[in-house]
Amino acid sequence: MLKFLGFGLRTRVYEKRAGKQKSLYLCFAVKLACSGHKSYDGCHMSKRAVVLFAFWTFLLALPALAQAPARGIPRAADGKPDFNGLWQVLGTAAWDLEDHNGSLRMPAGQGVVEGGAIPYQASALAKKRENFQTRDINDPAEAACYMPGIPRATYMPFPFEIIQNPKLITMSYEFGHARRSIFTDGTPHPDGFPDFWMGDSRGRWEGDTLVVDVTNLDDRTWLDHAGNHHSDALHVVERYTMTDPDHILYEATLEDSKVFTRPWKISMPLYRRMEKNVKILEYECVQYIQEQKYGNAKPVGAK
Repeated sequence: MLKFLGFGLRTRVYEKRAGKQKSLYLCFAVKLACSGHKSYDGCHMSKRAVVLFAFWTFLLALPALAQAPARGIPRAADGKPDFNGLWQVLGTAAWDLEDHNGSLRMPAGQGVVEGGAIPYQASALAKKRENFQTRDINDPAEAACYMPGIPRATYMPFPFEIIQNPKLITMSYEFGHARRSIFTDGTPHPDGFPDFWMGDSRGRWEGDTLVVDVTNLDDRTWLDHAGNHHSDALHVVERYTMTDPDHILYEATLEDSKVFTRPWKISMPLYRRMEKNVKILEYECVQYIQEQKYGNAKPVGAK
C-alpha cells in the first residue's frame, strides 16, 4: 500500500499584466512509499517517473492557459463581454494628455501618452502652444459647450453609460448630453457624409476586446483642455478590454497626417460607478455659460 512521504517540486511561472509583475506558484507534492520496492533504485525510479509525468503535463497545459479567455467577467447573451453600465475615467487626461503641473482649477497629473510626448509636426506644435495660452476662452468643450469628440468624451471628468446589444452599442455621456452609436453589424463607414462632433463609429470584436474604428471627426474639437488638437484627417481606433467585472482597459490610437508625424497611443482604465441608484445626470453646460457671461440664464419653463 502507498504511504505518503516527503518529496516535492515547486515551479514558478511569471506573468506580466497591466504593468504589474505577478508571480503564480504551482506547488504539488509527490509522496511515494518505497515499501513495495526491494531496492533503493526501484524506489528512486518510481519517484522520478511520477514527478516527470506531472511536470510535462503542466508544461503541455501552459499554451491552453495562456490563450484562455478572461474568467469572471460578465457576459451578454451572445457570449461577448457585457459592458452595460456606468463608467468613468479617474485621472487628469481631460486637462492634459501629457505630464503636467498643477495650476488653478487644474490638478497635476501623469501623462497617458505612450512614449510621453505627442509627436506633433512643427507647425502643429506651434498651434498647440497658442491654444494653451487661450484655453480658458477658446476650448470648444469647456468655453463653448460643444460636444467633446472622440476620444476626449471618454476621459472627460463625467460618467458615461454603455448600452449594449449584439448589433449596436450606444454610449451616452453626461457632458453636453453627447451620445454616439457604435454599429457592430458589419456595416462600413458611410461615403460622402460630413464630419460629426462625435464622428462615425464602427465596431468589431477581436476575442473579448471591442475594437472601434472612428472617422468623420470634426476638426474643431480638442483632445484636452491644454489645447492638444487635430485636423479633419483624424482617424481613431479604440480598444475596450474588460479586465474584471468593474474595470475596462481603454486604449486609443490616433493618426492624423496633417498634424502628427506618426500614429500615437493613449491608454487608461475605466472604472465602473458603483453607487446605489447611480445614473447619468444633467450637466447643462450652455445654461451655465450663459449665466456666467450674461447673468440671465433660466431653466426651460421658468418665469
